[in-house]
Amino acid sequence: MKQMQQKLKQIDCVIEVHDARIPLTGRNKDFRTTISGIKPHILVLNKHDLIERRTAEAIRQRLRQQEDGETEHIIFTNCKNQNCSGVRKVMPLAQDLICGSNRYNRAAEKDFCIMIIGVPNVGKSSLINALRNRHLHRKGASQVGALAGVTRSVLNRIRISHDPSVYLLDTPGILEPNIGDTETGLRLALVSCLQDHLVGEELIADYLLYLLNKQQNFRYVELLGLTEPTDSIAEALVGGAVHHGKTIRMKQLDGTV
Repeated sequence: MKQMQQKLKQIDCVIEVHDARIPLTGRNKDFRTTISGIKPHILVLNKHDLIERRTAEAIRQRLRQQEDGETEHIIFTNCKNQNCSGVRKVMPLAQDLICGSNRYNRAAEKDFCIMIIGVPNVGKSSLINALRNRHLHRKGASQVGALAGVTRSVLNRIRISHDPSVYLLDTPGILEPNIGDTETGLRLALVSCLQDHLVGEELIADYLLYLLNKQQNFRYVELLGLTEPTDSIAEALVGGAVHHGKTIRMKQLDGTV
C-alpha cells in the first residue's frame, strides 16, 4: 500500500477492479481513503459474464446507495472478450474524467497515467492486457494467473495508447488487513480472491452448496448425478465423483480394497 501511495503524484485517475459476482463484498475500504482520494475514480466490475445480466442495474443502484453516491462511475466488463462493450467504455470515460478534473502537479503533462487497483485475482492484469490489445493491437504486457497473488509489486508504466498517450500502472492485489466477518472471507475464497488452502477446499465447497440451496438453484442435482437436493457436502462430493467416474480403488488398513 505504501508503494502505491508513493506513486499517487504520478497518476491522474484510479480504476478499481472488482469481481462482479461479489460486488457488495470484499472491496478494500482503505483504497477510498488512502489511494483514490480526490483522483477521478472508476469501479470496473469484471467477470460480468459469470452473473445474470439482468442484475447489473440493481447492483449499480445498491452500490450508489451503499456508498452515498461516492461510487458514481461503474462499468461491467468481461476482459476475456475483446468485443466487450464495457472494455470499450473504460478509456473514453477515464479520459473524460481526467480532462474534467484538476490535475494539480500534472496539469502540464501531456500523457495520462492511470493506476489499476483491487483485491487479488479480480482481473486487474487482464483489464490492462485487454486495453493494450484493443488500443495498441499488442499482446498482454502484464502477467495473468488463475490463482490470487500473481502481481507482486507496483510495476513500471505500461503504455496502452499512443493518441492520446496513456499509461497504466499495474499493482498487486491488496485485501483489507482484517476481513470483517467469516462470510466475507468465504465469499472471497469462493471467487478465488483468497487462495483455497487458506480457508479449506471442503469448507469452500460446503459454503457454495449452502448458497445454491439458499437461492433455490438446484441445477447441481443433475450435474452431480444426485436424486434430490442435499445439505450434505460429503453426499454431494461423493455423488459427483461417482457420477463423473472420478473414484479410485484404495487399499484399507486391513488390506481390503
